[in-house]
Amino acid sequence: MFRKFIPIILALLLIPAFVFAQKHPLTVEDMWKVGRVSDPQVSPDGKTVAYVITNYSMEENKGTSAIYLVSIDGKDVREFNTGLKSSSDPVWSPDGKEIAFVGDDGVGTPQVYVEDANSGTPKKITSIALGASGLLWSPDGQHIAFVSDVFPECTSDSCNAARENQLENGKVKAKLFTSLPYRVWNVWKDGKRSHLFVVGANGGTPVDLTPGDYDTPPIDLGGRMDYAFSPDSKEVCYVKNTDKMVAVSTNNDLFTVSINGGEAKRITTNKSNDNQPLYSPDGRYIAYRAQMIPGFESDRSRLMLYDREVEDSVRGKGTIINLTEKYDRSVDEVVWSPDSKKLYFNADDEGYHNIFEVDAATGKVERLTEHSTNEDLTITPDGKYLVFLRQSVTHPNDVYKMNIETREVTQLTHTNDALLAQLDMNPWESFWFKGAGGTKVEGFIVKPPNFDPHKKYPMVYLVHGGPQGQWMDEFHYRWNAELFASPGYVAVMVNPRGSTGYGQKFTDEISGDWGGKVFVDLMNGVEYVTEHYPYIDKNRIAAAGASYGGYMMDWMEGHNDKGIFKCLVSHDGLYDAVSAFGSTEELWFPIWEFKGTPWSNPALYHKWSPSTYVKDFKTPMLVIHSQNDFRLDVSQGFQLFTALQMRGVPSEMLYFPNEFHFVVKPQDSRLWWNTVLGWIGKYIGN
Repeated sequence: MFRKFIPIILALLLIPAFVFAQKHPLTVEDMWKVGRVSDPQVSPDGKTVAYVITNYSMEENKGTSAIYLVSIDGKDVREFNTGLKSSSDPVWSPDGKEIAFVGDDGVGTPQVYVEDANSGTPKKITSIALGASGLLWSPDGQHIAFVSDVFPECTSDSCNAARENQLENGKVKAKLFTSLPYRVWNVWKDGKRSHLFVVGANGGTPVDLTPGDYDTPPIDLGGRMDYAFSPDSKEVCYVKNTDKMVAVSTNNDLFTVSINGGEAKRITTNKSNDNQPLYSPDGRYIAYRAQMIPGFESDRSRLMLYDREVEDSVRGKGTIINLTEKYDRSVDEVVWSPDSKKLYFNADDEGYHNIFEVDAATGKVERLTEHSTNEDLTITPDGKYLVFLRQSVTHPNDVYKMNIETREVTQLTHTNDALLAQLDMNPWESFWFKGAGGTKVEGFIVKPPNFDPHKKYPMVYLVHGGPQGQWMDEFHYRWNAELFASPGYVAVMVNPRGSTGYGQKFTDEISGDWGGKVFVDLMNGVEYVTEHYPYIDKNRIAAAGASYGGYMMDWMEGHNDKGIFKCLVSHDGLYDAVSAFGSTEELWFPIWEFKGTPWSNPALYHKWSPSTYVKDFKTPMLVIHSQNDFRLDVSQGFQLFTALQMRGVPSEMLYFPNEFHFVVKPQDSRLWWNTVLGWIGKYIGN
């Protein structure tokens, strides 16, 4: 059943004229009104794109998702009415007549449903105890693959249900750990594993294709989709890590198994991370991503081809081709052209996430987009258009298409046009300067609303996380540059050493040097903008960051010798390197970044730990940390706040008992923003 939308143009015409005339700065309430677009999926006939919009309620403090359909020309947008409380993860049947999706009826766990693509009532396909996610429909239309958690020792779904009920409702809440990791991000493992299942498209008993005490997809370091059907639907390729202790391993490998289950075959033996398999439409190749340095999660991801037709009779492994070894960008999402002659991928690229084309025979790479942020790539069956999401600092995601031959890009959806028309936001501007050793470093500026070049504005200096990440032209929902600029601040973001999108050498140069060249880059960035942009008041500068950005705030706290920063905001940062090692769940990360463990290389842990420099703490600081942050334990925030208080430094701590490394609940987000901007305003005004 469909519910037609009023055409977008008509909707805009109905908006009162004063709305456009009286624009206002972005508020946190505005940000949570944004309909968040995700997961575009092109129909088999290429005429329609299914996608998801998630809307949040500040009052209810949660979000709900619904599936929408837009015609490939963008002229018709309508809701795919499932009648369920929430619906997401749409996939088309190969004949285009049905759509499978993950549905939540508000009573049990999310399950697989199938509904006629034109009208009808959804049919529930699974009733698996711990719920379903991550759907794929087999090319022959007979099976649907999905992921569900299981207790690996259980041999029946009723056993999984009983074990889960005991965990959730039992009187005893104690946990017994027997291996690492025992928690990941914000979830206690509790003996559960994620497994890949297939079920008949008309229902039936799901078959576990990946039994055993391993996770598929892997618990970390995975790709966009870590399993795929072969074109003939006879096998599935999937990813798992079989190392004894995955907490110190990045060794994900690819396996294949029959659609009926049985013994799996390992097809990669690389000791680093292999993930995101994708069969070529002609069935000859499996494309995947591979890193080459074991233990380094931010090594460059290459695009590889496993040749299924060239087999070694002894080893049973196909020839492997490295398509992008000579191209200095890290491959992200990948799609095949329908004729299997080309592949398309996106990658971090100097503050953007551009789309590239690579020839499957020659490895020749060509950039297709410039200065744009694009994700969730897919392609029309005729190979004429790429369909994807695009966003910017001033515009949240919408669905777009690009004519591959002409490079013409067309916006298909206009989900938030009415809201955006009311907001006063400025695009970001790029600048380049010399960092440590004379290396070129890029930064970005977002000017405040109602900007007047003749006025002086306070500046907020933002440091990104990772550290192997980048500030990107995106409408970020946690560190939104427009919201930082909205009180009347100039928001400045720099991509220093460690950032992605500037070549692997630039990324590598932070490892083992967390407060070295990267700190020089950042401080040179401050010096550059205060000298070259007269509207920035160099006497009113605040800095803020999360994760590695939080670490850098803690580092700046002990190295703000010239008093450049009037206040700091540290969110979920690493304060004490030694204790952080003992409480994190991704041990490969500190082992690589600090070149060993605290007992094998104590000098480096001591050198780059902000806790070493407590005697120099003096800058007012707001500390933020969350109880369920298992990546950087909440004790890091408590230790930092204790040190600040003991040193007599003006400081406050905002503690979230129900959030994790990211603050994701609407009301918590509102408190976060009000507290952060209030703290900054206290010290640099507006």
